[in-house]
Amino acid sequence: MKIFTKMYEACLKWAKHKYATYYLGIMSFSESVIFPIPVDVMLAPMCLARLDRAWHYALIATITSVLGGVFGYYLGSLLFTSTIEPLLISMNNLDSFKDVAAQVEKEGAWIVFLSAFAPIPYKLVTISAGIVPISLSEFIVASVVGRAGRFYLVAGLMKLGGEKMEQKLHQIIDYLGWGLVVVAISVYLLYKYI
Repeated sequence: MKIFTKMYEACLKWAKHKYATYYLGIMSFSESVIFPIPVDVMLAPMCLARLDRAWHYALIATITSVLGGVFGYYLGSLLFTSTIEPLLISMNNLDSFKDVAAQVEKEGAWIVFLSAFAPIPYKLVTISAGIVPISLSEFIVASVVGRAGRFYLVAGLMKLGGEKMEQKLHQIIDYLGWGLVVVAISVYLLYKYI
């Protein structure tokens, strides 16, 4: 099943669109709050399509992702009891979310940094950070360092690999996509049951 190849090819088309930077910003912001697809799926092809703008794209992704994280932080801070908690209850996910919030409370800025950098659901941490709460300044610093580290790493790898990287990525994108799905499910199950 070549779902990820089709998504990748669509992202390559979007990457060449005149409004690609706006799409990247919207996706980065949304991914920090609710959107389930990682920004890297759009950032990498955009960097490959315009290697001369790779650092610019990493900056846009970082800024908008952190702004989305701050939005998530305030959602948790201001709307958890009235809106988010009932939604989590209806989806039968409240206990899992409380586990994440407990981890954020225990680890503070370190878990924010880790979720901002690694393929861990950053959106859960952004909302949890507003509930716990950790200080907004700590949250922003950890988010900027984690998100910038991740997005500039992606941009740098694309610049380094260039056209050869794009060809190789196109060949293995489905393996990477399904591998990421397996890793995400495994991490979730480990976190939930251990």
